[in-house]
Formats: sequence, structure tokens, C-alpha cells
Amino acid sequence: MRHHTTFRQLEIFEAIARLGSFTRASEELYLTQPTVSMQIKKLTDTVGVPLIEQVGKKTRLTPDGRELAQATRDIFAILDRYMMSVAERQGLKQGKLRLTAITTASYFAPRLLGDFVKLYPGIDVSLRVTNKEQVLASMADNLDDLYLLGTPPDEIDVVATPIMDNPIVVLAAPDHPLAKKKNITLERLAQEPWIMREAGSGTRNAIERMFAVKGLAIRPRLELGSNEAIKQAILAGLGISALSCHALTLHQPGQFAVLNAKGFPIQRHWYAVYPAGRQISVVARAFLDFLLQQRGDSSCAPGGGNPYCGKPCRKA
Repeated sequence: MRHHTTFRQLEIFEAIARLGSFTRASEELYLTQPTVSMQIKKLTDTVGVPLIEQVGKKTRLTPDGRELAQATRDIFAILDRYMMSVAERQGLKQGKLRLTAITTASYFAPRLLGDFVKLYPGIDVSLRVTNKEQVLASMADNLDDLYLLGTPPDEIDVVATPIMDNPIVVLAAPDHPLAKKKNITLERLAQEPWIMREAGSGTRNAIERMFAVKGLAIRPRLELGSNEAIKQAILAGLGISALSCHALTLHQPGQFAVLNAKGFPIQRHWYAVYPAGRQISVVARAFLDFLLQQRGDSSCAPGGGNPYCGKPCRKA
């Protein structure tokens, strides 16, 4: 096998194993689907056993495929450690940084990455934004260098470093009857129709816990899978919601009403997370140090004020 299998074939196979799709693997690697299929066929012929099976429209690994996927990750980990030692000798002149973040982090993570790359232009960075379930799956398989989350996972032993404030605020349309009210009680908020993220969302869990402590339950009128859809529903007058103030970074003052409600904002944090026991790369350590240096910049969006935090950005 070692005489015939190429690094590129293993790279393609790892992408399919991680993404669960020939199409998504071809997009990530900038290859055509026929090229991906041909390379996987060559790899399968070399190994001599089926590695991938199609079940309906789903792409799944066979038991032999899962074993090869783990071996491939081990190979890449060895290469990463080698690249780490090279980066140490070169003083971070080059290297790779792979990040995965939950959806809401997309409002600030690209800006932070951009600032980091300005400091280290030789670093090749990649950022994947996905839902919490996929982030945890990637973390369990140790696929990336760092993960950006609003809540560290309980089911995986991790090292979690708080890197930024993450206030959760209650939002309504500007003409909502509660928009001008002060000290709105949780009891009053519970009477409103709510627009919520899907069950399991960290923000939703934090909101529901707050109301449950008071013996209250809120009424979801809509459950939507993205912050953007929630914001559109708020502006359409379908209800109120609570989101991270980072989700409002690009909006003009006055586009939404931040309700003056007791118990809000809920003070949470963003975390940079990696599996416990793992030695992170020199590049990942440099990025984590960079994030910690940025903590003093703002309690809202990095590098500037956010009118929806309800106060000037302050030192953390």
C-alpha cells in the first residue's frame, strides 16, 4: 500500500470521511467530482477492500474505511507536529491554523483571523463555521487546532479559555409595545411570543434556564435554525428573541430595540477550546495568545463599539 497510495489520495479520503460527501470534499479541495471519484477508486483498488458505501443519498464509511480514516488522521497529526517544529525554527514565518466555530462566531471570527494574518502573513488559515453538533463531532475526532464556542462541552474533556464577553440581549422590532418600557419583568416577557433557535442551542439553553429558575416557561412561536432568520422574523413583528449582541455587529443603531429587561443582558463568554491532553501547535498557541491580548479591546465586537450592547465598549 505504501508504494502506491499518494498523499493526495489520503487527503481526499480524509475530507470525504470528515464531511460525509464527495461534493463537499471536492469543493473544499477545489477539485472536480470526477477527479475525487477517480482518486478514491485508485485508493480502494490499492487497499483491496471497500472503504466507502452509498446508502441512499448518504455517503458512509465501511469498517475498513473508518480504520483507514483514523490512520490517515494519525499520519496528518505526525505531519502537523513536524510542521510545528519547522514553524518554531522559522519563528512563525509559515504554518497552518485550522479553526472551527459555531455559527454566531462568524460575526467576529473572520475579523480576528484577518488581524492575526496581518501579524503573521505566512500563516495559512482556514475557518469552518457550522452548528454546535458538527463542532463537537469535529472536536471528538480531533480534526482542527482550535474551536470557538459559546459554551464548553460537558461530554468532551477540553481546555477552555474565555476570550471575549458574549452578552445575550432581548430584541424586538423598534415599534414593539415594550420597546420604550423600563425594567420589564420576566413574567411580562414570558407572555410574549418568542422566536427561538433550535433545541440544543447554547443561547436558547441559557434563556430557558433563566426563566425556569423563576418557574416560568416561554412560548416559542417559531424555531429557526439561524440568527439571520430570527432577526428577519423579529423585524416582521412575529415576536421577540434573545441573541448574542455580536449577531448585531453590522446593524445600524435603531434597527432593533434592545428591551430593558430584568436579568438581561445575560453575561456569557466566548471560549477557545481544544481537547484536553492534546499538545496544540505553535501556530495555534500564537493565535490563542493573540486572542487573549484582544480581550481588552471590547466587550462587544472586536476592534470597535457595538450600539446594541447598550453601553460603551469597556475593558474586560
